Amino acid sequence: MKHTKEDHSKMNHESGDHSGHSPGHGQMGHDHHKMMIDDFKKRFWVTLVLTVPILFISPMIQDFLGYEFLLPGNPYILFILSSVVYFYGGWPFITGFWSEVKKAAPGMMTLIALAITVAYVYSSATVFGLQGVDFFWELATLIAIMLLGHWIEMKSVLGASKALQLLVSMMPAEAHRVKGDNIEDIPLDELLIDDIILVRPGEKVPADGIIVEGSSYLNESMLTGESKPVKKEEKDKVIGGSINGNGSIKIKVEHTGKDSYLNKVITMVEEAQKTKSKMQNLSDRAAKWLTYIALVIGFGTLSVWLILGFPFVYALERMVTVMVIACPHALGLAIPLVVAISTAVSAQNGLLIRNRTAFEESRKISVLVFDKTGTLTKGDFGVTRIKSVHVDYSSDEILRLSSALEQSSEHPIAVGIIKKVKEEKMTIPNLENFNAITGKGVEAIVEGKQIKVVSPGYLRDEKITIPKDAYSDAAETVVFVLIDDQLAGYIALADEIRPESAKAIKIFKENNIKVLMATGDNEITAKAVSDNLGLDGYFAEVLPHQKVEIVKDLQSKNEFVAMTGDGVNDAPALAQANVGIAVGSGTDVAAETADIILVNSNPQDIANLILFGKATYNKMIQNLTWATGYNVVAIPLAAGVLYSSGFVLSPAIGAVFMSLSTIIVAINAQLLKRKIAKK
Repeated sequence: MKHTKEDHSKMNHESGDHSGHSPGHGQMGHDHHKMMIDDFKKRFWVTLVLTVPILFISPMIQDFLGYEFLLPGNPYILFILSSVVYFYGGWPFITGFWSEVKKAAPGMMTLIALAITVAYVYSSATVFGLQGVDFFWELATLIAIMLLGHWIEMKSVLGASKALQLLVSMMPAEAHRVKGDNIEDIPLDELLIDDIILVRPGEKVPADGIIVEGSSYLNESMLTGESKPVKKEEKDKVIGGSINGNGSIKIKVEHTGKDSYLNKVITMVEEAQKTKSKMQNLSDRAAKWLTYIALVIGFGTLSVWLILGFPFVYALERMVTVMVIACPHALGLAIPLVVAISTAVSAQNGLLIRNRTAFEESRKISVLVFDKTGTLTKGDFGVTRIKSVHVDYSSDEILRLSSALEQSSEHPIAVGIIKKVKEEKMTIPNLENFNAITGKGVEAIVEGKQIKVVSPGYLRDEKITIPKDAYSDAAETVVFVLIDDQLAGYIALADEIRPESAKAIKIFKENNIKVLMATGDNEITAKAVSDNLGLDGYFAEVLPHQKVEIVKDLQSKNEFVAMTGDGVNDAPALAQANVGIAVGSGTDVAAETADIILVNSNPQDIANLILFGKATYNKMIQNLTWATGYNVVAIPLAAGVLYSSGFVLSPAIGAVFMSLSTIIVAINAQLLKRKIAKK
């Protein structure tokens, strides 16, 4: 398994500590956030209702607005109402403060709790004899505004995880299990591997499996991002959670529960959203230091104004304002919210992120190395020629014997050969002692003969002469059949270039990314594909270990290399590349060595990935710049540096700007959803 380039810590979200608001996922995370949102919503409305009379009967507000309405026992009424606001509305901040103190990690909750506590204690003291002017109204408005900011922020964070909840809800509650002539409806958790299930038109597929009867068009858009329904016939794989179209199909179950494709997708997305990247670690460090700076400046402000001879209540107000302004709330939200949204949106569009840092660094890619078959080309091979070069074996016999080696393989060449055998209605013989010749082909014993189906590279290594007429068409791929170590003939197959490939190459070049191709195919075929697509270069007849050397060589030239492959044969190269991108479909997407997994083998998805990676990084920088820049400007104003010019920033106005900063960061992160290309 590939080790990430950075040491990624996990984002915690304990019930008593909301300072980070890292998005939790799965049903428990979803319920936890929903309860928190409801709690903040209720506290906000109660606080707001109490804040109205507090404002109305506050002497300072009456002086400001030019009216007088003092009730008997006015100070005590203010004290009672404000006490409810402090203990009920301010409770999340007070408990958050204690949680941060226990972990010796003062942060946003510490600053808010100190600010409202100082305001409440001081104002209460003025009610019971201390000389000074209360600012209960500032306490109430501060708590109300901070509760509102938290409520809006947490709704945004929860919204980022809705894609995962949609995925979870895609599985039906029951499955129709076929038992002989009977069909029984059973709960999904009772479904077993190898069970046969019936899926009627319009129903959701309950589990991953293979169609054993029937055909239909399946909608896999929520799983793969592919908008068009995909035709599925016997022996085709289907993914649990996809929606059946117009035909009834029977499926043999291959994966259930935690082993299902959908569950793997959810797990990958959850892990990616929990994993911190370099950008997140940077924002955490910035928020921590801002907390210390705010505490120092806050108490320093109190001391300076007292030394200058100003009343304690004024110096205290300046300190409170500094602490309110300095709360790194927006900073704590700036990166995690972008992470949550980008990972969930990517999953909806067939991009599964396993390494957050690699995804963010996809903006640095300068060279992209493509595998050819099934990526730049459709991978839908059809046999175009079969030629015997041995007097003892006919073309049909070469096809029949070679099909024995290919019947269990899912490689496009093998699929093409088996397709041809079925068209000719041949019987595929049995084999013994099957063996893969790494990067060169396969071998086995068939009807007492040793059969090898190999690449041209194998022939060269074994000093076997390649027939002159083997390559008649530059677009063909040719495999050679050896019987008892003698060249018996060859089979030529054609693979059509994907129409999306040209569009993707154009996008790469517009973004100054060089595109190379590394393929096991022969020189003629590789050159034809390269010329057709206008690639910057190609490597033909390449073995897996040579792909690693190609990547290393490019990196030695200071190139930032992305490698695409199937995640199995290309595993070493995927691990070596700065960004490893595994391509595949269905349940084959769980490639352990890749940083990013594309559900489809579409090169345009890679273009989307790179552009979306750039957009994600830009959003992080924008949010980080806004959150830190806001504090850099606001803290000096809160401390009173413009006092001589007649400008002072009150705690309530500070709270307004603090919440506004949080809301701006949340809205900016949500705009990221528009940045990924829709198919």
